[in-house]
Amino acid sequence: MRPLYPRAHGLLDGKVTLVTAAAGAGIGYATARRCAEEGAVVVVSDRHERRLGEAAEALAELTGVKPLAVPCDVTSQEQVDGLFEAVERRHGRLDVLVNNAGLGGTVELAAMTDEQWHAVIDVTLTGTMRCTRAALRRMSAQGSGVIVNNASVVGWRAQRGQAHYAAAKAGVMALTRCVAMEAAGDGVRVNAVAPSLAVHPFLAKVTSEEVLAELTAREAFGRSAEPWEVANVIVFLASDYASYMTGEVVSVSSQHP
Repeated sequence: MRPLYPRAHGLLDGKVTLVTAAAGAGIGYATARRCAEEGAVVVVSDRHERRLGEAAEALAELTGVKPLAVPCDVTSQEQVDGLFEAVERRHGRLDVLVNNAGLGGTVELAAMTDEQWHAVIDVTLTGTMRCTRAALRRMSAQGSGVIVNNASVVGWRAQRGQAHYAAAKAGVMALTRCVAMEAAGDGVRVNAVAPSLAVHPFLAKVTSEEVLAELTAREAFGRSAEPWEVANVIVFLASDYASYMTGEVVSVSSQHP
């Protein structure tokens, strides 16, 4: 049985919140929507400019306010710098960063090329580092802020064909813990979520029914998560209800060590 979509409680009222990889039908857009519903001043970013524009229009229809939408490829330091400068110009501050950008793919290591390895690492791990670094420099100066990274349960458990993605997501977990210790003295919290299977149209299109069925069978509820169920946990971590949480990786699944 699927749960009901939650009503808003104003958990992020007035907080300037940037969500990367926020276009499309997955966790990024679901997070941007839930943040907006909870009162955040949302900024959305994605490297797919057309889909980013569509996401911004959808959010405008939902909330009555069109968010700042900034195209950005997180593998480019220049574009990351431009993204954070745009947020600063428009809003003057940044309260929450949600690092959602990631790149997957299925290939076993013996057949994997250097290019395949580096592409996943550069988006998923190094891209998260670039955005985190840019956010930290601003949040530390203002004495407050929250960063929430999107990791994955494959950072904990083994899955064939996912060595590059698992290594990147395990790196995101380690990055989260280390940066949390560095940033705590400046009033900045850093946490991560580790989703398992959150099915959306794009994922269903690029993943075989057999693989989806196998992954679903591992889930305690016998179903995949809705993307907004992951977004709910992100909203919680970004909110003041999580004021004493930092350096944590929260599993949005039963699959954790």
